[in-house]
Amino acid sequence: MKATLESNFNFDEIISRSDTASLKYDGRQGMFGNADVIPLWVADMDFATAPAITQALLSRANHPIYGYSVFPESMFNALINWLNLRHGWQIKREWIVMCSGVVPSLHAAIAALTNAQDSVIIQPPVYFPFCTAVTNTGRNLILNPLRFENNQYSINFEHFEECAAKASMMLLCSPHNPVGRVWRQDELNQLLAIANRHDLIILADEVHADLLYPQAKHVVLESLFTQRKNCITAVSPSKTFNMPGLNLSALIIPDEQQRHKVSEVLARAHVNAANPFSIVAFEAAYQYGSDWLDALKNYLNQTKEFVADFLRQHLPTIQLVLPEGTYLLWLDCRDLNLSEHQLNQFFIAQAGVGLSPGALFGEAGNGFMRMNIAAPRAVIANALNQIAAALQSK
Repeated sequence: MKATLESNFNFDEIISRSDTASLKYDGRQGMFGNADVIPLWVADMDFATAPAITQALLSRANHPIYGYSVFPESMFNALINWLNLRHGWQIKREWIVMCSGVVPSLHAAIAALTNAQDSVIIQPPVYFPFCTAVTNTGRNLILNPLRFENNQYSINFEHFEECAAKASMMLLCSPHNPVGRVWRQDELNQLLAIANRHDLIILADEVHADLLYPQAKHVVLESLFTQRKNCITAVSPSKTFNMPGLNLSALIIPDEQQRHKVSEVLARAHVNAANPFSIVAFEAAYQYGSDWLDALKNYLNQTKEFVADFLRQHLPTIQLVLPEGTYLLWLDCRDLNLSEHQLNQFFIAQAGVGLSPGALFGEAGNGFMRMNIAAPRAVIANALNQIAAALQSK
């Protein structure tokens, strides 16, 4: 069925994104000092989004008035049905708080539910706005670095218990960006047991939950909670359907008091997330995007396997940390024996490939690089060939 579905969507099509105000493409000069690198850094995709989303946007654009908007009940129903059908998670309409993106929602939740000088736990190497969301709100940062053993990451639960005793909140990346872990239910249960002992709020960023590889199963953290006041979940179609530029996400907050506090913080910022275009795209994605997503996941899995085979055969000094989810690959480049500066310069100046440096995700990312494979496979193959050629010429 997946092969049939994939044949209906052309993920091999190369679509020029230059001169579209694309951060990934038009921001290359500023990021890498070179406007010609193959850009595999920013976490968006080089694929056309699901046709139903494009059609919904075109239909809305044909109405020539783009005024202030409200969120329709049909949009909430689309989200509720998606979470139930895809993840077996039944939520209530009143739990949903809309926000103009996951990162702003992290800031809002921290500001609303913790006090100045409280401490918040993150688990590096991790999506770098987790760090700034804590520091920008004047909270103390506590690091609970992931363990890296036998080419796989895990949670250091003994250290997490020590951290939880001193913290008010934790930011959990599930699935994890950049290392690609999809946390198992037993791991999440152990995390929850510690959180409950210390009355720790966990904000779970589950924005990559729909992007899993075969054999991986996403477990919604909130579905395991017995004390719902201690869990908040961030969700969005932005990564799943390649529409992060439309800036719309949702926080699922079961506890009424916490929901009120977060809503108050968002209201004080006077940011209206109800954009007429983001609304229709959000609803269309969750209402009609299922077949496209299944085809996408099949294509990404084939690309991931292609990269893994290429590295084994041609680039054995670069080890792939095999991902269970996301379209972001975590590459262990420590065997190249390069400093952080030398490693970045090797990929930029010698290989002509723009990756995200691992150090961006915390000190635990030193010696690693993050590679975005959500592009036509020919583009990924070209990047790998350039890396191999650059290594041979060293």
